[in-house]
Amino acid sequence: MSNQLSAMLNAWHANRDATEWVLGTVYRTDGSAYRKAGAMMLINGHGQQFGLLSGGCLEADIIRNARKAMITGKAVMLVYDGNDEDDLSFKLGVGCGGTVYIMLQPVTARNDLGLSDLHHALTQRESGLYFQKVGDVAGHFETSDIAAQQTAHIEKRTDGDWLITPIRPEPHVLVVGGGLDARPVINIAHEMGWVTTLVDPRAANARAEHFAHADTILRKIDNDLARHVFEAKVDAVILMAHSISIDGDALAVLKNTPIKHLSALGPNHRFAEVLKHAGITRSDLAFDISSPAGLDIGGQLPESIALSMLSGIHAGLFKQSAVPAVSAVPVMARAAE
Repeated sequence: MSNQLSAMLNAWHANRDATEWVLGTVYRTDGSAYRKAGAMMLINGHGQQFGLLSGGCLEADIIRNARKAMITGKAVMLVYDGNDEDDLSFKLGVGCGGTVYIMLQPVTARNDLGLSDLHHALTQRESGLYFQKVGDVAGHFETSDIAAQQTAHIEKRTDGDWLITPIRPEPHVLVVGGGLDARPVINIAHEMGWVTTLVDPRAANARAEHFAHADTILRKIDNDLARHVFEAKVDAVILMAHSISIDGDALAVLKNTPIKHLSALGPNHRFAEVLKHAGITRSDLAFDISSPAGLDIGGQLPESIALSMLSGIHAGLFKQSAVPAVSAVPVMARAAE
């Protein structure tokens, strides 16, 4: 199971009355931390965990403390200081060196902290804000539009501190072309917990036995495809049919849909041919375009090319600059050589 919030909530929703549950949330961090404020996990009465609040170092102790929240019915507050040699997190080998503040809230039939509303919203692919009262057993969800750069934060109110976390459904990617090189794209996206749609009008391609992890397989590039993009709230598209006409037909259908990002496999002059076939210009398209598709990670085989394309989409959707996490200086230095 993926660590996406929707997958965690699916596990909870299917068994919410069968056992006890606790919601664990990072509500604050100081210094470096594996997960940031707003990260969540769910723990049940069988000791099963869904999601991560660290790199795996703290989860056993978090699960042990979750039992206290189940028994008392009250929130349990935890602090792990990676800089303190006497702190448990230091002894557990937490490598980030920062301090992580975690809240464990019991989830009951009488008070599910708004998780039912949150689960429903993600099922409908709706965004919103999740509110949790720090140190208390209170929470609710409100549907709203969320900016890509919006992050979790503490808001001080007259009744206490509230953690407000922006919630977005996992990305939905439409892959145009169901050839051999599309298989790792679908598989890696599935592993990340993303939703995928695959479309290819050619009978020999996009066969269900080769794409067991595709959520939807379509056979026509027409107005029904555009309708699917609207209704299923597709975020990004990859044109990789290895056919100018198929890619061009898809682009013509998708030009007025609300997708946020489009990646086109192949060199930039090929995308110019796709545009020509579609009868449109690049300026006619309101979404971000990556041509050639993906980040330059030096990949040649289908698996590394799939990783490159999905990494580019991830950066595009979440508005992150595609540079190493530590520093961009070494890359810049190598580029200057």
